[in-house]
Amino acid sequence: MEAITELSYALDTFYFLVSGALVMWMAAGFAMLEAGMVRAKNTAEILTKNISLFAIACIMYMLMGYSIMYPAEAVSAYWPGFGGILGSDDNTLEAVLGSDGEIYYSALSDFFFQVVFVATAMSIVSGAVAERMKLWVFLMFAVVMTGFIYPMQGFWKWGGGFLDVLGFNDFAGSGVVHLCGATAAFAGVLLLGARKGKYLKDGSINAIPGANMPLATLGTFILWLGWFGFNGGSELKISNVGEANAVALVFVNTNMAAAGGVVAAMLTARLMFGKTDLTMALNGALAGLVAITAEPLTPTPLLATIIGAIGGVIVVFSIVGLDKMRIDDPVGAISVHGVVGMWGLIAVVLSNPDATLTAQLTGLGTIFAWTFVASFIVWMILKLVIGLRVSEEEEYEGVDLSECGLEAYPEFTGTSGSGK
Repeated sequence: MEAITELSYALDTFYFLVSGALVMWMAAGFAMLEAGMVRAKNTAEILTKNISLFAIACIMYMLMGYSIMYPAEAVSAYWPGFGGILGSDDNTLEAVLGSDGEIYYSALSDFFFQVVFVATAMSIVSGAVAERMKLWVFLMFAVVMTGFIYPMQGFWKWGGGFLDVLGFNDFAGSGVVHLCGATAAFAGVLLLGARKGKYLKDGSINAIPGANMPLATLGTFILWLGWFGFNGGSELKISNVGEANAVALVFVNTNMAAAGGVVAAMLTARLMFGKTDLTMALNGALAGLVAITAEPLTPTPLLATIIGAIGGVIVVFSIVGLDKMRIDDPVGAISVHGVVGMWGLIAVVLSNPDATLTAQLTGLGTIFAWTFVASFIVWMILKLVIGLRVSEEEEYEGVDLSECGLEAYPEFTGTSGSGK
C-alpha cells in the first residue's frame, strides 16, 4: 500500500509539473500572437515585454504572491496576511502516508503550476497597451500586479477566501486569471489613450493591421496547445480511474470550445463585414478557450462547443464595440479575456448544478471591481510620477528603437541594412 501511495504521489506531481510546463509554453504563444498583431516597428519591444514580465511574475510570486494567495493561516476570509518568501521545504514521506490521501502532490509543484498562471494574467495586459506605453512603466506595473493585485483576488477564490465560501465557481480561471488580466489592461488603456492615427477627427476608425499574420496564427495554435495544461492541470490529479476520465473530458471540452469559437467568429465576421477576417478567427479560438475555462468538466462536448461558439460571437461584437467607444486594444485582449471571461463565469450555471447565478455574478463583480480600482490607482501614480506614454515622435518611429535600441526586422524597417 505504501508503494502505491508513493507511486500515485509521484504520478500526480509529474502531471502537475508537465501541465505547468504546458502553461509556461503559453508565454511563447502570447509573445508570437502579440508580435504578429503589432506593427513591425514595435515587434522587438513587445517581445521584450513578454519575456520580462514572465521573469518578474516568477520572482514576485516567489517573494510574496504565493504566500498571499495561499497563506498557511489566513487572517480572515477577506485578508490573507503574508506568510513570507517561498522556501525549499516540501512534503515528507511520513506526512504523505499519514494524510489519508489529502496530500497527493508536491507543494513545490503547486507553486510551479500557479506561477505560470500569474504570468498568463500579466501577458494579457501586454497586448492591450502595445505600441505606445513606456517599457519600464509597464514592468513597474507588473511588479505590483503579480506580487499583490492578482494574488489578492486569487486568494478570495482559490485560497479559500470569501468567494470560495460563497460558492463562486471558477475551475481554471475565466475570472481569476483572464478577467483579472483584462481588467488591469482596461484600466491602463483608459489612462493611456489610443495610438496616434487610430481614431480620426471626422469620427472614422483607422484600421492598423498587424505586421505578421503567420506569427499571430502560430501564437494562437501555441496558446490552444498550452490551454490543455491550463485546464487539464487544474483537475489537480490523474492517478485513479475517475480523475483520469475527468482529465480526458476536460481536454475534449477545451478543444471543442475552441473549435466552436473559431467557426462562430468566422461566420459572424462574414455576416458583419462580408469578409472572413483571420484576426477574428484567431480571437474566436481564444474566446472559446476563455469561455470554457471557468467550467470545462461538467458540460457535454456539445454544450462546450456551444459555450465556445457564443464566446466567438461575443468577441467579434465586443472588439467592434470597443473600437466605437474609442478604446484602443491592438490585439483584442480586453474583449477576448475580459468580456468573454465574464460570459464564461455566467455559463457555469448551464452545466454545474452546484453553481448559482448570484454567486457567479458576485465573483465576477468582485474580481472586476478590485482589479480595476487597484490597477487604476497604480497606473495613475505611474502616470503622474513618470508618465505612461512614449513621446509622439518615438511612437511614430516605433518603440523598438526608443525603448530597445534595435529592430525586429532591420532589413525592412531599420535605419541600417539593405532595406533602408
